[in-house]
Amino acid sequence: MELPALRRPLIHWVFVYVIVLTQFSNAFYLPGSYMQTYPMNHSIFAKVNSLTSIETELPFSYYSLPYCQPPAGIKKSAENLGELLMGDQIDNSAYRFRMNVSETVYLCTTSPLNEHEVKLLKQRTRDLYQVNMILDNLPVMRFANQNGVKIQWTGFPVGYTPPDGSADYIINHLKFTILVHEYEGSGVEVIGTGEEGLGVISEADKKKASGYEIVGFQVIPCSVKHDPEVMTKLHMYDNIKPVSCPADLDKYQIIREHERISFTYDVEFVKSDIRWPSRWDAYLKMEGARVHWFSILNSLMVIFFLAGIVFVIFLRTVRRDLTRYEELDKESQAQMNEELSGWKLVVGDVFREPECSKLLCVMVGDGVQILGMAIVTIVFAALGFMSPASRGMLLTGMIILYLFLGIVAGYVSVRLWSTIKGNSERWRSISCKSTGAIPISLYFELFFLWFCISVPLTLIGGFMGTRAQPIEYPVRTNQIPREIPARKYPSWLLVLGAGTLPFGTLFIELFFILSSIWLGRFYYVFGFLLVVLLLLIIVCAEVSVVLTYMHLCVEDWRWWWKAFFASGSVALYVFLYSINYLVFDLQSLSGPVSAFLYLGYSLLMAVAIMLATGTIGFLMSFYFVHYLFSSVKID
Repeated sequence: MELPALRRPLIHWVFVYVIVLTQFSNAFYLPGSYMQTYPMNHSIFAKVNSLTSIETELPFSYYSLPYCQPPAGIKKSAENLGELLMGDQIDNSAYRFRMNVSETVYLCTTSPLNEHEVKLLKQRTRDLYQVNMILDNLPVMRFANQNGVKIQWTGFPVGYTPPDGSADYIINHLKFTILVHEYEGSGVEVIGTGEEGLGVISEADKKKASGYEIVGFQVIPCSVKHDPEVMTKLHMYDNIKPVSCPADLDKYQIIREHERISFTYDVEFVKSDIRWPSRWDAYLKMEGARVHWFSILNSLMVIFFLAGIVFVIFLRTVRRDLTRYEELDKESQAQMNEELSGWKLVVGDVFREPECSKLLCVMVGDGVQILGMAIVTIVFAALGFMSPASRGMLLTGMIILYLFLGIVAGYVSVRLWSTIKGNSERWRSISCKSTGAIPISLYFELFFLWFCISVPLTLIGGFMGTRAQPIEYPVRTNQIPREIPARKYPSWLLVLGAGTLPFGTLFIELFFILSSIWLGRFYYVFGFLLVVLLLLIIVCAEVSVVLTYMHLCVEDWRWWWKAFFASGSVALYVFLYSINYLVFDLQSLSGPVSAFLYLGYSLLMAVAIMLATGTIGFLMSFYFVHYLFSSVKID
């Protein structure tokens, strides 16, 4: 078709404008916060996040303990929605560093500890709470040797308790090592998406931008008993003599009543060849990369081999039945229907309305919403758009995507409802319920987002679903339901067993995800996760179709819910694996509150997985049944 004459010049000029614009475009570094260079002797203040523990999983504010406060007072950093949900509370701290100036500094001496402060310090020490410090958006890292193996951790402990448990000692002296890279650049613009927002770090007018970049932040925590009489005569940030970490417990700072604790630190700046874009590599080194590759390759070979065998046999069987059925004349077809058993005998019942059809529509709509959120989030994360340098960005992105995909959930739920019922009456109740299958948090921000974004979009999607044409069934439904033959074993055993194959593709990656959530480790192998997600979608579709066909072959026309739970039953194994992880891999978790919190989050994760995988199986089975019976000629 030829374009109108008036539109051709406009398109031509738009094309020329885009070509010219690209000549003046600048590249930018997307993941993480933008690069910051510091001149010599420039003051940099560290920030502190919430105190965390792998034993309790309950975060507490840094200043809930008697630590030194900054001279200008405590100021909270801007927190996004993801940080709030993860329990992050980022504040400024009293720790000040002067660029490229190595020194030993006095901070403060507390007033005599009272009974409440001693109790808190002892409890946080015995619960293995960690202090999470941040400098230039890099979390502090420490190294420890366990059985001759060098292990890296983020953060440092509140205190130390010896094996005999005779006393508790506080960490009051920190030996920092800051890795810096000397930078010189000209006319370079770097834009990022960190917590500081978009920003430009250098002049675009060809002026030199030189200074030092922070590319590493390490700490060695110590407990040192200072003389409070000497320390109280000093002022904050006064330089003192170098302090060495003692080896004897007698020289540690004990935690007890009426004790005055002095906090000090020393800092050493070390030049490094690490460039700024590579400074997160030390944090993102995922141990066991070969495990990921071997598990994925093994899953690929086994799954596609089994799927190939099943589908070759399955498609040949169905095709042979359809070919034989279509080659017969009408009298022979009627005689064949009387003599044979199988899926051909449930023609008049296969599209009969299932039990709890409204609930099924709601769950399928929510499953589409969760599945879409997962796919888009993992794809963007695999492409590097969600760097761990931007704390909370991954969770924030998931929430925003989930809210805006409410329009898809409303559309799918109402379209399926109108297909089952033949009309779109009471579609508003379906739309509203499809927004509430996942429990919402008590945060006001989530209530606001939920009511102001998700609910209206879901209603809009539902209205669009009413305007769409319902899917027409290829066969008519009989008025009287056909009797289902008795079976030797209950069908739910087959449904539960079907979830083992999808779980086999998931459980290796599930271990690393749980370790990231509960042990504070970074998870950034989203490329592996994307491959696992694609395998999971393929396997869920295959398992559900095969199981649906098996039920139809034994004249069981109640396939709707069984197709959903055939692939959705993987959630049961995910929850059982979470319990196994709690018992055998998360042994440090202590207290009923922490266990209840862990099981609650695991149950929410299992429900979300059930909705997503069940939706995959149901939609694929619905398409298969529709295609299968549309291929049969029925008068």
